[in-house]
Amino acid sequence: MKKQEHFANVEEVAIRVRVERLETSRYLATSPDVPGLVAEGRSVAEAVEIAQGLARKIVESCLEHGDPLPRVFRSKNKSNHEYRVPVSVS
Repeated sequence: MKKQEHFANVEEVAIRVRVERLETSRYLATSPDVPGLVAEGRSVAEAVEIAQGLARKIVESCLEHGDPLPRVFRSKNKSNHEYRVPVSVS
C-alpha cells in the first residue's frame, strides 16, 4: 500500500530531448535540461525511452545524495506541453 501512496504523489515534468542519428544507424539522445543525460538506442523511440528512464534515475540519485535537482525539476510553473512522438513507418 505504501508504494501506491508514493506513486500517487509523483509529478511528471517534461524535459527536452535531442536525438541524433549516429553513423552506426543507432540514435543518441541527450537533454539540455538534464546535464549528464546520454542515451543510445536502436530507434528514436528506444533512445527516448532510455533517456526517460535515465532522467528518472538522475533525479533519484540527486534526491538520495542531497545534490541539487536540475532546474527543470525545481520549477513551480507547470503548464500544458505539446509533444512530438516518433512513429515508425515500414
